[in-house]
Amino acid sequence: MTARHVLVLNCGSSSVKYQLLDMADHARLAVGLVERIGEAAPRLTHTPAGGARRERALAAPDHESALKALADELAADGLGFDSPHLAAVGHRVVHGGRAFTRPTVVDDAVLAEIERLVPVAPLHNPANLSGIRVARAMNPGLPQVAVFDTAFHTTMPEHAARYAIDVATADAHRIRRYGFHGTSHAYVSRRTAELLGKAPSEVNVIVLHLGNGASASAVAGGRCVETSMGLTPLEGLVMGTRSGDIDPGVVFHLSRVAGLSVDEADTLLNRRSGLVGLCGDNDMREIVRRMDEGDDAARLAFAIYTHRLRKYLGAYTAVLGHVDAVAFTAGVGENSAPVRRAAVAGLEVLGLAVDEELNVERASTARLISPQYARVAVAVVPTDEELEIATQTYALVTAANG
Repeated sequence: MTARHVLVLNCGSSSVKYQLLDMADHARLAVGLVERIGEAAPRLTHTPAGGARRERALAAPDHESALKALADELAADGLGFDSPHLAAVGHRVVHGGRAFTRPTVVDDAVLAEIERLVPVAPLHNPANLSGIRVARAMNPGLPQVAVFDTAFHTTMPEHAARYAIDVATADAHRIRRYGFHGTSHAYVSRRTAELLGKAPSEVNVIVLHLGNGASASAVAGGRCVETSMGLTPLEGLVMGTRSGDIDPGVVFHLSRVAGLSVDEADTLLNRRSGLVGLCGDNDMREIVRRMDEGDDAARLAFAIYTHRLRKYLGAYTAVLGHVDAVAFTAGVGENSAPVRRAAVAGLEVLGLAVDEELNVERASTARLISPQYARVAVAVVPTDEELEIATQTYALVTAANG
């Protein structure tokens, strides 16, 4: 009997999202979420394929108890960690630095290296490590595979990845552009090529991953050559609560004139900036509603957000030289027709346009929304990071098994 199931775990600081997939047909066998880990009233939501959604409160002071609870739910469906059908567990790991350029089977040395990267991803890597350690303990013989958010971006040339600061200082403290959302950018760029009827190696794609966190990438022939996020996920596009690109001198200025500490400046730029800092909302649906009602703060926030998108579209067109497609993905990218319309407005000189009827049409599948005459295809491609993690995990373990 061939084991063909992959469990995907995405461990956040206070949550665990999970999906169990059958790699024969990519069917979801179960999906679930444990939230508010270590907080008041943790809850688990679990939905098996073809079954009713189950919800329950649980005691989950840490990730170990959360993973044991989700394992119990899977076992109740005959899909537990000891199932003979389970080929591997694929873990989303946010930061792989320069060490990890591809999915990697976890051993003690890999765990130590992920831990060494905690200083550059203090909010994410510790939770990712917890998930890996608990899953290893639950079935020591089961392959655990780390799939890194940063891996897709390791193909960037050095002139794109380096910051123009003192080289010795940068190297000593691992300061460079790493980029994030890599599994999404990899999946969406490949799906966009399929939508065009071409191989990934034949197309140049700009991917706009627009969720509460947002990032852009320039993908040339299937390889990332530039991305907007940097050492941390703070750089680049305007986001729900993050500022995106900002003069570093703003931090020094606020320290001098407002007495802000480093931690206070960090909180300001990561949690109280972006859309929520501009207008008090980070839900694009609400911002569009307010804008349509004449709210000036919402209108300005929307204008700043989409202005930054146009800047990156222009810049990445210059980086690539030739663009075959622009792909919108993630919550805002997939669902906000006004954002897509505004992002390409005025960029006809670059070959970009959207067909308004196609743009406002609601659909759950990948589709083109550009008119037939446009030189550059504009696509809406729903992302599927869990499937991408599962695909990379399964390919690695089946190759290792011959």
